Amino acid sequence: MSIDIRFRIPQGAFCLDVDLSVPSQGVTSLFGPSGCGKTTLLRAIAGLEHHAEGFLRVGDITWQDENIFVAPHRRSLGYVFQEASLFEHLNVKGNLEYGFRRIPRNLRRVSLDRAIDLLEIGQLLDRSPLTLSGGERQRVSIARALAVSPELLLMDEPLAAVDYDRKQEILPYIESLHRELDIPVIHVSHLPEEVGRLADHLVLLQNGRVTAAGDVHEIFTRLDLPLAHGSDAATIIEAEVSAHDEKYKLTCLSFKGGTITVTRRDIPVGSPVRLRLAARDVSLTLERQSGTSILNIIPAVVESMTEDEHAQLTVRLLAEEVPLLARITRKSADDLGLAPGKPVYAQIKSIALLV
Repeated sequence: MSIDIRFRIPQGAFCLDVDLSVPSQGVTSLFGPSGCGKTTLLRAIAGLEHHAEGFLRVGDITWQDENIFVAPHRRSLGYVFQEASLFEHLNVKGNLEYGFRRIPRNLRRVSLDRAIDLLEIGQLLDRSPLTLSGGERQRVSIARALAVSPELLLMDEPLAAVDYDRKQEILPYIESLHRELDIPVIHVSHLPEEVGRLADHLVLLQNGRVTAAGDVHEIFTRLDLPLAHGSDAATIIEAEVSAHDEKYKLTCLSFKGGTITVTRRDIPVGSPVRLRLAARDVSLTLERQSGTSILNIIPAVVESMTEDEHAQLTVRLLAEEVPLLARITRKSADDLGLAPGKPVYAQIKSIALLV
């Protein structure tokens, strides 16, 4: 099953022109700079762009083509905006019930209690939206979108209007959506770290066009795409907690390419985790080093390289089948004799655990 999207939307000098298919499960992130068409595309999916020409099919149901246009209020979707946009004359419970009551009992896939529990807002039900913090308001907004039992959840930069601390508060709840609910999410962001944490599938937009789409791990490490370059370049890795070292207060994380050790985390053995390895924090050596403070040294093979600015190279490695990025100087690459197919060891200085 997939979500098939084709839209052409002229807007003066700008024109959104996209033709893509994304999975009908997990989180798909629309990523790109401001003005590239992310929100316009999301609004078109919701049926809010009245001049949109195109085709939209969610699973086996057509929402729009040359003969069909399902009105926005009849599309089975939830929409979370940048601003929470709660009804201020209703308390939190009233906001949640507003959409929930419109859904026939036989079509309710998410109970009100389930939405409340998932976002942990039970203690807020009697509160006025005016008394909530920014993070609380956005959690209520997400719960309200879930309460309509959508077949598709749209999220337009849901963290843009909150500060860093509130983002860290809300992110785990967004992450839990596709672990706990079988509802596809299309999410808009211009922040690589947010996409790296949430996305399963990534669509890159530039000037109203799709420049690339695919698995987030692959798109982040493709050397022909901008995400693999610059100071934010990073690898996203799926791993599993394999052990805890109580003596040294460490946690061991296993993935296809080996084992990575991080400071002790209170996460049960067997739990899945996502890691972010910044390319600037990965160095290369031809032999496994001893007498070093670096704990994480992973055998890999050079797959490809490309020159960046400031006398640097980005190297794409494969640790078994898992891609890794390393940012090194051109001089270091020459000294090491790097070339595609050459075995090396990736020394990882710092790891972000995205939980």
